[in-house]
Amino acid sequence: MDSAEVSLGPVPGTPFTTALVSGGLAGTAVDTLFFPIDTLKTRAQSEQGLFRAGGFSGVYRGLGSAVVGSAPGASLFFTSYELSKEVLPKLFPRLGTTELAPILHMIAASLGEVAACMVRVPTEVVKQRSQTGSKGTRSWDVAKAVWRREGLNGFYRGFGSTVAREIPFTCLQFPLYERLKLLLTRRTLGPSASVTDLPAWQAAACGSVAGGVAAGLTTPLDVAKTRIMLSSSAASTPPPPSLLPTLRRIYAHEGPSALFAGVVPRVLWISMGGSVFLGVYEKAKAVLMSDAERMRSRETD
Repeated sequence: MDSAEVSLGPVPGTPFTTALVSGGLAGTAVDTLFFPIDTLKTRAQSEQGLFRAGGFSGVYRGLGSAVVGSAPGASLFFTSYELSKEVLPKLFPRLGTTELAPILHMIAASLGEVAACMVRVPTEVVKQRSQTGSKGTRSWDVAKAVWRREGLNGFYRGFGSTVAREIPFTCLQFPLYERLKLLLTRRTLGPSASVTDLPAWQAAACGSVAGGVAAGLTTPLDVAKTRIMLSSSAASTPPPPSLLPTLRRIYAHEGPSALFAGVVPRVLWISMGGSVFLGVYEKAKAVLMSDAERMRSRETD
């Protein structure tokens, strides 16, 4: 039988508030737990290098900015992701087939990332400049400096490069994550079981593997994004503001190894973070949906 003709059926919908709360909890958990690793990654990718940018001291600089942006950013991502998975197969039925399921997840994740970047980029600019100490240390002071010197555009410096990093990342991570969940569900629970029945810790393991693979492959894009965000339009000789010129500049002046600066903490942070992020999300979603079911049952009694 041609796999393209095997319909997945309707993609299970997740209520808006459930995705909102679950995504917010997941994002905040990851950003708080693994922030020091993210700081080391950012410093390693900066033009100064790890030790000149602060080394192993003050690894929680910029945490305030990360916390402010994590919940709304993650919530925006997951609400857009879940909504897209539900709506797109209705508009384009072929996307509801087994063969095109990875394409559906890629499109849904990409739309989710673009939405999340509206919140994530301003807080990421402040966070990374705080982490490297190049523009001060406290998030509030850094935010004021960005506004004073660069205006609103300064908070969205690197928006394009962030989207250009996130879309390839999610196009790798989420289809791999969904595929691993499906394979593990069939292997452990049987061919007729739903992926929603997969235990949270197993979903977390799938997220860890998927995140680590995607993180390693997209490190050059992350390095370029970091350099762009750390630069200032008020500087006398700012680096090229777009992705490809920045990649070429790094390669020409620092060699190919510089494109993979911070790859170890990035893979470590995202693989562990992916495990917690997706695990917390799936668990919170299951609990919230279970509570909603119980409330509906009581109303019908």
